[in-house]
Amino acid sequence: MLPSIATTRYVTPLREGGSLPGLVEADDLGTYVVKFRGAGQGTPVLVAEIVVGELARRLGLRVPELKLIDLDERIARYEPDEEVQDLLSSSIGRNLAIDFLPRALGFDGVSYPVDPDEAGRVLWLDALVANVDRSWRNPNLLVWHGRLWLIDHGAALWFHHRWSSGRRDPERFATTPYDVSDHVLARHLSAVPAAAAALAPLVTRDLLHEVVGLVPDEWLVRFPDPATPGELRAAYVEHLVARLAAAPAWIPAAA
Repeated sequence: MLPSIATTRYVTPLREGGSLPGLVEADDLGTYVVKFRGAGQGTPVLVAEIVVGELARRLGLRVPELKLIDLDERIARYEPDEEVQDLLSSSIGRNLAIDFLPRALGFDGVSYPVDPDEAGRVLWLDALVANVDRSWRNPNLLVWHGRLWLIDHGAALWFHHRWSSGRRDPERFATTPYDVSDHVLARHLSAVPAAAAALAPLVTRDLLHEVVGLVPDEWLVRFPDPATPGELRAAYVEHLVARLAAAPAWIPAAA
């Protein structure tokens, strides 16, 4: 399980994100960016953040530490901003906390010299999980203490947004090509084959079960879908296993 903490103070909304994440302080004296379960896209976004973020970490990429954070109704009650109060009130309970990296800089593709091997690994992982949110408009990369950090993976794993009707189609996800044309690291496509050779053998069924197992049961409910959390965990694993097996279909063509 991920570490669990509790919110002690809501500091400020981060209005750059459409889901209105917030900067909060917690009872472990840390400061976190929190993604709320009551935001418009619901808990599937939080699931993707955990599955992709923790998979990236296990593959040697840098991701801020993830924790589960409890939000008490008293925090929401005393928030003066009506929009924020509504969001907090609909997010009472367990949410996702992402370690805040103070004074981190947004990646601009110019001021930070990217290691081609590292860029190739990011590209390969993004293609595996179908992350559509690593563009020049929104790189979701930070530079902190001279190193590249990956953030915001909620847009990956698009297949789970279709599960409300109970449909499971691993093969469609497995063979969908990855459009790299707008990827912020696309100029490093030549490093993708080496990244694939290094990383693909590490993404075993056991590893996928491990990262999916970090997701709380309460986030794995898809009304009116009758599937249990265990069945949905298995579905995540099967989709990713199928995609790994179909790698020639989605590896960026230029690579």
